[in-house]
Order: sequence, then C-alpha cells, then structure tokens
Amino acid sequence: MPSREEMWEQIPEEVDIAVIGGGITGAGIVRDAARRGLRVALFEQNDIAYGTSSRSSKLIHGGLRYLESYEFSLVFESVSERRVIMDLAPHLVNPLAFLFPVYQGARKSLRMITAGMWLYDGLALFRSPKRHKTLKPGEVAEQEPLLKQEGLQGAPVYYDCSTDDARLTLETIIDAIQNGGVAINWARVDALTKNEQGRVSGVVVRNVRDGSLREVKANAVINATGPWTDDILQMSGPRASKMLRPTKGIHIVVERERLPVEHAVVLFHPTDRRVLFALPWGERTYVGTTDTDYEGAPGEEYATLEDVDYLIAATNHYFPSNHIHRRDVISTWSGLRPLIQPEADTGDMAESQVSREHQIHIGEDGLITIAGGKLTTYRKMAKECVDTALQILKLMGELPEELQSGQTYKFPLPGAVGWPEDDDHDKVADEISEVCECDLSHKVRRHLVDTYGMRALELAKLCAEHPPLLEPIVPGRIEIMAQVDFAVREELAASVSDVMVRRTQIFFRDHQQGLQSVDKVADRMAVLIGWSAEERQQSIDDYKAEVALSQKWKEEL
Repeated sequence: MPSREEMWEQIPEEVDIAVIGGGITGAGIVRDAARRGLRVALFEQNDIAYGTSSRSSKLIHGGLRYLESYEFSLVFESVSERRVIMDLAPHLVNPLAFLFPVYQGARKSLRMITAGMWLYDGLALFRSPKRHKTLKPGEVAEQEPLLKQEGLQGAPVYYDCSTDDARLTLETIIDAIQNGGVAINWARVDALTKNEQGRVSGVVVRNVRDGSLREVKANAVINATGPWTDDILQMSGPRASKMLRPTKGIHIVVERERLPVEHAVVLFHPTDRRVLFALPWGERTYVGTTDTDYEGAPGEEYATLEDVDYLIAATNHYFPSNHIHRRDVISTWSGLRPLIQPEADTGDMAESQVSREHQIHIGEDGLITIAGGKLTTYRKMAKECVDTALQILKLMGELPEELQSGQTYKFPLPGAVGWPEDDDHDKVADEISEVCECDLSHKVRRHLVDTYGMRALELAKLCAEHPPLLEPIVPGRIEIMAQVDFAVREELAASVSDVMVRRTQIFFRDHQQGLQSVDKVADRMAVLIGWSAEERQQSIDDYKAEVALSQKWKEEL
C-alpha cells in the first residue's frame, strides 16, 4: 500500500471517473470502477468513513421494520446484499441474534410478528444466518433475565449481522487501491471544472494537509458525499430546493456490566414507539438510535442531553431492575442519515417515515449524484452508479475498451482473502502465534483477527520485527502500538483521530476515550509521517476537540 502522501503525488492528470466522498458509497463506487478496469480517483475532505459511515448502528441488516410499510423490494434487496457482504467480509460481518419482545397491548400481536418473521426469512430465500424461532416468556427470562417480564407474551429471535462500519469502508477502499484505483483522504474538492458546453469536466482538489492544489480532468464526476450532497450540488449551480432531509441519530455506550445483554434487544420507546436497539459490543453495550431532523452543518452534530436522556428512558423502561444513569455513559456518537427529501413532504411526515431508498440523479451539467440508501446495500448502489457513469461515457464517446465486468460480489475484501471456510476466528488467532513468537495473549490475538482478518498476520510480522510495538496503546486495553504503525503504513491514517476513532475504536470504548495516551500516539505518528512540532500538536488538539464534542451533552447538566 502506498502512503497517503505517496497517493497524493500519484494523482493522475485525467481519469475516467472522479468520485467525491470517502464514505461507504464512494468506497463501493471506486472499488467497482477499479475492478472494471476504469481509471478512477476518489477524494475525501476528511478521513475515510469520517461521516455517516463510522457513525451508524454498525449493523448489516435486512430492515425488518420496512415490512410494516410494505417496502418488500427494499427488504429483499437488503437481505440479498446481507448474504453477499457476509461472504465478502466474514471477519467483519458477524451473525447477531435479535430478540423482539412482544408485550400485551402491543400494536402488532405476537402471531402477526411471527408471521412477519417467516416473511423476512422467505425474502432472504431462507439464507439468513439462522432461522428465526419464538421464545416463550420463561425462555426469555432465562436468556435475558434483566428484561421486563410484566405483560411479556413471548419474543421471536431472528438473525441479522453486526459489523465495524468504518473498517468495512476502509477495506473496500484498500481493495480499490490494490486493483488500480486512487483514493485519497484529507483531499477536499474545492470546485468543479466545466468545459465550453457547460458540462462538468473535472475537479479542483486541495490537499488539506499542506494546502496544495491539483486539477484532475474526469469524463464523469460522481457526488457520493452523503450529508454533504447539497453542498456539492451548490458547486454545480444554484438550486431552488435541497435534495436531502438529513436526520440525526445518536448512540450511547455503557459498560457491559451496567447493561449485560446477550442479544440485540429490540425496544419500542415508551413515549413515541420509535424502534431502538440495545446491542452487545464485547466489554461494552451500546444503545441507539434516535431519529430527529437536523438543520446544522454536517460534521457538527452531537448528542444533546435530551438525546441521551431519551435513550436512557427507553433502556430503563425495558430493564427496570438495572437502571442506567447519565454517569454510566462512557461515550456517544452522532451521525446523519442522508435521506432524500420526499417530493410531497409538507413537513408533517415523521422522520422515521422518510424512505431509506436511494436515488441516482444526473444534473443538466452531467454531474452524477447518488443519495439515500443504507450501509447494507452499498455494493449494489455502487454498481448502479458506475453503470450510470458508463452510459454517460458511452454517449460521450469516451467509453474505454476492454472493460471487465467487475464482479464485486465475487471477490473477498483484503482481510478475507484466505479466511477459513468454517469461519474459525480462533484458528487464525493461533496462526498469529506462529508468525510472531512473542507474548501476545489470546485475547489480543483474537482482537487483531476480528479487526484485520487475515491481514492480522501482516501486523504480527511487524510485531516480530519491532517488539516494542507490542505495548498497549492504552494501559490495560487490548489495542497495541503496532496498530498505529499499521494504520499509517497500510491504511492511509494521517491524524490522531484517524487512528483513535476509525482504525481502532478506542474513542468509543475507553473510559477516557484514549486521552491518556494521545501524546504517545501522536509521537509515534510524528516519526512515521514526519510531522513538525506544530503539526503534531494540531493533530492532538483536533482529537481533543472531537472528544469534547462527543461529551458536549454534559455541559447541559
């Protein structure tokens, strides 16, 4: 892998497709295009997966709740793609049991919900991770003893998947680069260039790190910027209305000991009946998400005290013997759903009723915009977007010869190349011991495998060559300093936040959000990247500001 700096120097003067936005959709597009043999470059103004794609509920799911609004095509598409992504990234996408408690007086009866489960499995062609089942109240009490028992009629258990959304995005980007694509983070598109006919003909890109500019000619430009979609459309030309109706979703993280759940438990908020989840997350549990309209600037959203209390109220309603409190909240994250503004919306439509379907729009100047959609369907969305770009290239007479089919459904992501067919994570963890004859506990080795898949063996070689890298990033935690080196050398990390938030999850999981180790991480990155003292301090300050934003709700206490 070239470094981010090397990638900047390798930007071609002309490409077939320029992609704006390094979230999961942009990542899918650059991977699809690169695997077809197209000259493609992606530019992201911040880090890979900085926006929505590292701030989701971290689920690959079919969208069971969409059955209620008869969005069968969306559910079918989602459950089909869930199966594909499980095969592409088995180390990152893992089956997760969801428990759906049904109480007396519920809007839908247990029988009706069970029928919905059969439909859900049927739309998946019965290829769900496991077939659903229905637990009786006594069985629920055995498996989730803290869950409210009063009025409980039973609880279907169905299966979707959990994931690390940021790493799924990152590995998709890495695969694109390995197949000839160019993808650069911290590279902001400042302007669109147009030819004499008024068609978009390229982009002007600024290196956020040093301020230098590059102009890249492109036969097609794709706007895949999620919550920033309308900002890019404004570059294209004045618009009478916005394309998006973004909504904010927040999550809270607590100690597993404070909220020990064995399943992802489906909760209906007691005040507005919105669907929430309490999800097991190793040594932590997280709860989310909210769904409220947002009118501020993307990237500045944060959890408010009202948001946090909303999630705590729902949690305590369903786990009455194990109340959590504000003081139990370790961290929060907040992200925006780039939902498409409904044409007939008069302002009365609730946030949760806005469709999660995606749209591809071609402007009068040829700018291609993709908006909406879900994490689960990113690969299919990307394919549709590249197909659209190829149609434009064909009409322009710029379609390259000898293109390949891409087949992004077929080739595993880098960490899954060579992955055991029986999905045995521990088997790969044992291989690490053979590569690196060093004092790594099974818990640390398993963490590396769950994070990097087969690429963990490369990281183990790094540890064997440099034993000091075995030191924990944060004393007492499982992340090690070798992950900092690997992030910079192999994963385009260019700031402390890149490492602490998206290459590791220390930002979310550690009680102090890694602040006690931020100087150590910055010192190592300064050596690897060649930062000046000022650049090092700026990266530290930026990370501290990100932590402060996630804790801003406490200022309202």
